[in-house]
Amino acid sequence: MKFETLAIHAGQTPDPLTGAVMTPIYQTSTYAQDGVGRPRNGYEYSRTQNPTRKALQDCLAALEGGNWGLAFASGLAATDTLLRLLASGDHVLAGNDVYGGTFRQFDKIHRRFGLHFSYVDTTDPEMVADSLTPATRLVWLETPTNPLLNVTDIRAVAEVLKARPNPPLLVVDNTFATPYLQRPLELGADLVVHSTTKYLGGHSDVVGGAIIGRDVELGEKLAFLQNALGAVPGPMDCFLVLRGIKTLPLRMERHAESALRVARFLQSHPAVERVLYPFLESHPQFYVAQRQMRNGGGMISFTLKGGREAAVRVAESTKLFTLAESLGGVESLIEVPAAMTHLSTQGSALEVPASLVRLSVGIEHVDDLLADLEQALEWA
Repeated sequence: MKFETLAIHAGQTPDPLTGAVMTPIYQTSTYAQDGVGRPRNGYEYSRTQNPTRKALQDCLAALEGGNWGLAFASGLAATDTLLRLLASGDHVLAGNDVYGGTFRQFDKIHRRFGLHFSYVDTTDPEMVADSLTPATRLVWLETPTNPLLNVTDIRAVAEVLKARPNPPLLVVDNTFATPYLQRPLELGADLVVHSTTKYLGGHSDVVGGAIIGRDVELGEKLAFLQNALGAVPGPMDCFLVLRGIKTLPLRMERHAESALRVARFLQSHPAVERVLYPFLESHPQFYVAQRQMRNGGGMISFTLKGGREAAVRVAESTKLFTLAESLGGVESLIEVPAAMTHLSTQGSALEVPASLVRLSVGIEHVDDLLADLEQALEWA
């Protein structure tokens, strides 16, 4: 089935008891068993399994082209669970432009338990190859990255890793692109991670995360960790993400259509120093993005000639763009990453420019969004 059909039907069938078309919210913590140690259809406790969560997991697996999917309470809960596959002394190679929460978890938590992290420009596969060590067990990519929107050639990095005798796992955070724009597993990735809070949920009303893969043995290990660690979403959260996924293709087309117009407007504005958007011809990885992604998505970052002060003024002057963290909802958001989502990188090699502004372009009428930015930029 095509993606648009899978988004509506994958993992979801009418309820066998009532015929309900929408997946029921199984708001239960436990299940009656047919005998001692004989759970009905494998359901015994909702931390271990829940029908609403199973529907979401099966849907996510289908959308990413995986054999299995696991849902979590947040994107960072998914990241934490995935890192538990590793042991003290193992090395993780990550991109030098990752979400601030990811960097904080790597640097402030997992490093204390003996994992080693280094950061490299993953847009250059040769730099990735040169940065691998005998202890490298995992390579972590974001593409496009948060917040500088760098694009990594997933297939090229996968080929670098597969050429090694004991290849490390290749993990791709696909939150910005979503499976509608790119499918990392088809490009050679081993695992895909999502914050389902963002575009998959799409309505700024739920927090969640996910891991999807193809290797069955790896899936069983992660399912064990999911149950043992217990960072699972509730059934209402799963229902909301499933609801959001049904309109994902339509929303991503509108996000991208408006974002490209906004990016071109910003590119021509005298107060703007640089615009970062994957489908702008000026983007350094424009051709990689064109080859790897269906469209440029809804995220834009730009720097202002007036520096930090101008960035703060613009972010505080919009009327339609809401000053807030997060992204991927139907409403447009604006933020200054250095002071908000990426404050944790301050003073590190991953520190982002103080003059950087990040936009999550929503699905409002683009003319209204342009007018709002135009009046806000007057303050720059």
